[in-house]
Amino acid sequence: MTNLSFSSLPISAAQTENLDSLGYKQMTAIQSQALPHVLEGRDIIAQAKTGSGKTAAFGIGLLNQINPRFFGVQALILCPTRELADQVGKEIRKLARMTPNIKLVLLCGGKPFGPQVGSLEHGAHIVVGTPGRLQDHLRKGNLKLDGLKTLVLDEADRMLDMGFYDVMLEIIQQTPAKRQTLLFSATYPDSIKKMCRSILSDPVTVTVEAEHQLGVIDQVFYAIKKHERDDTLLGLFEHYQPESTVVFCHTKKQCAEVSLFLREHHILALAIHGDLDQRERDQVLVRFANNSCSVLVATDVAARGLDIKSLQAVINYELPRDPDVYTHRIGRTGRAGEKGLALSLFTDNERIRVNGIEQHQNILCHCEYPASLRRLDDFDLQPPMITIQLDAGRKNKMRPGDLLGALTGDAGLKGSQIGKIDIFDMSSYVAIEHGAVRKALDYLARGKVKGRSVRARKIT
Repeated sequence: MTNLSFSSLPISAAQTENLDSLGYKQMTAIQSQALPHVLEGRDIIAQAKTGSGKTAAFGIGLLNQINPRFFGVQALILCPTRELADQVGKEIRKLARMTPNIKLVLLCGGKPFGPQVGSLEHGAHIVVGTPGRLQDHLRKGNLKLDGLKTLVLDEADRMLDMGFYDVMLEIIQQTPAKRQTLLFSATYPDSIKKMCRSILSDPVTVTVEAEHQLGVIDQVFYAIKKHERDDTLLGLFEHYQPESTVVFCHTKKQCAEVSLFLREHHILALAIHGDLDQRERDQVLVRFANNSCSVLVATDVAARGLDIKSLQAVINYELPRDPDVYTHRIGRTGRAGEKGLALSLFTDNERIRVNGIEQHQNILCHCEYPASLRRLDDFDLQPPMITIQLDAGRKNKMRPGDLLGALTGDAGLKGSQIGKIDIFDMSSYVAIEHGAVRKALDYLARGKVKGRSVRARKIT
């Protein structure tokens, strides 16, 4: 039997102690299979889903290679979206807590260019970023990769889906030929195989199934006529009444139309797609994660890397052509020992996609018709929380404890009435129960947080 203890790895005692303090009690499947090879310096092709623990699999490995005394970029991590880059950066910083003087810089679009240049001028050991912004810094000479030891391509399939193939190759061409390359991808299409042949050297291939079993997810497919799609979607919400749902659509236009349709029928839904600016994206993701939005309508690319702890249902407004993409979508529900629900709409023309899923999963899909749904009059699906935005953030030294203390102290709210708190550079968001929102806003209009007045508003 494989030893799943981190202490069995050739890493420092300080790092083992740090992992234990972070709650890493034993290795996940991807960590136990990939880390020994990563620590040996081998190139890796790892097929692993979101939530499998892959960030630690490459993070522990690259940190083991860093020389803190050399202030050049020694590790570069490419991510498809800013949300995933943020998530990866936070995780690497936690993993590096016991390694003194390690500097990580985040280079993503949607953020001012100037401060990123300043951060690079002060020296960085690790850079995490999105392809477009990394390309910009390389072309302007701000980013030097001649001392790079480890290159990580995280969710490589999504970067290719987003059209970054040429950009990725341009970035990779500016790294040393003698380097370690770690490629992580949820799926393994021909485009990934082609890229692997050109950028990896004698790689080890690791394949890990999703951490949950598909058996914990109830999958129901609804056969519809084309004109029934919207009404059946509404029927799914009325019948199942999930508290948190991601609805997957193919296009940005579809996302906008579906979210508007749901809001018109008293279901608080928000869309996330490529046309949103960064502030709007941040607000949508914050509201969904803190239970002040019931439904997120998303494309596959926009939903990639979302850190959703408990998702009751996934709905496929249209089925994807690739069964792998379907499996990846529904894998966001049924986690942490909970039952999941995957609901899909398909027309006669799309039945071939259902057949593909049956072959891929080796199951017989459970198909129903819209008439089987229990319809409700005056249905209303509103979230339990409302988000308040404050015009002060990390740059103003704002911390979650400051907000919590002000609201439960002088404002007189109960701790149970306050939900998730998110701190960004220039703003902060706090989820408040409906019944306590007026009390919180009244206090913030006249009171102080950390000794200073802060503007606050409700996001609707």
